[in-house]
Amino acid sequence: MTQTILQGATKMAQEAREAPARVAEQLRLNADVVREAGQRLRDLSPPFAATLARGSSDQAAAFAKFLLETHAGIPTLSHAPSIGSLYQATSPHFAGVPLIAISQSGRSPDLIAAAQDARRQGAVVIAIVNDAASPLAELAQIVIPVHAGPETSVAATKSFVCTLVALTHLVAEWSQDAELLKALDTAGDVLEQAAHTDWTPAVPLLLDADDMLVLGRGPTLPIAGEAALKLKETSSLHAEAFSSAEVAHGPMTLVGEGDPVLVLAPLDVARTGLRERLDDFAARGAKVIAAGLPEDIPAGATILPFAPDTHPALGAIAQIQSFYALAEALSLARGRNPDSPPHLNKVTRTL
Repeated sequence: MTQTILQGATKMAQEAREAPARVAEQLRLNADVVREAGQRLRDLSPPFAATLARGSSDQAAAFAKFLLETHAGIPTLSHAPSIGSLYQATSPHFAGVPLIAISQSGRSPDLIAAAQDARRQGAVVIAIVNDAASPLAELAQIVIPVHAGPETSVAATKSFVCTLVALTHLVAEWSQDAELLKALDTAGDVLEQAAHTDWTPAVPLLLDADDMLVLGRGPTLPIAGEAALKLKETSSLHAEAFSSAEVAHGPMTLVGEGDPVLVLAPLDVARTGLRERLDDFAARGAKVIAAGLPEDIPAGATILPFAPDTHPALGAIAQIQSFYALAEALSLARGRNPDSPPHLNKVTRTL
């Protein structure tokens, strides 16, 4: 007999609702350590930075790349874990370069091996982890705990949100961006509002979908990537994330009458051209489901409630906070358990 799980009663939902309070506590607890890390990185003055991550953490890494390049002026590359873990071929050019290793558990063997290989070449390893006693944290020179607390649902929620905020905090201190630092003072309240924003009216539009696009750009492209990953994990829905600019270079041809397109619209200059792109989708009969500024959303689209009066970086984080309740509701509506997706484990042991 199939067990009925009530919406909002899953571990996924419960843990996602904890994120705003965890974020507020994180910012308080991390104030000194992140300020010191920012000063150390300014003194280091590296030519570039790198990230190291997989899964949801790699979407967080892409968010860090966006922030580092736009707020700190630091070119940032994604360092493939297998370069260090399998090939032991980390470049000597990593000497003196920050490598931001992101992992909820801090126990994935390939990330640990890659971080060790980078340290061998002189990289400054920064661990962004939920478990500050993990092997990854132990080998890092700088450790920034995300303070998400225990997370048991396979589908990561609060740890992802807390990681995004920790990365935003690090970049704000590194770059001494006064506007971003001020915005972080409101992070708990912004996310609390987002957690109580109802996106579940989109469930009927996605209930029978086999595949779909999730669009973002700038700060929301990594958010779109995380949303697409969660739709795969929790609903077995083949969702693919694209930049709203890049989608015109081929993927648009896949979308036709009745196909859903989820849009996580940015609040900054990355909005450029978005309305034109969404008008194209609407004209071919696509079901546009969008969160963003009203002027960016075409008539007839399903509008997801969203408070746009916040910093673009926090606005992007707020979108994924709101999305998680939609993902849980859709998973249950499709007869699945979002806490235990088939074939997945909480700690992925890739070599």
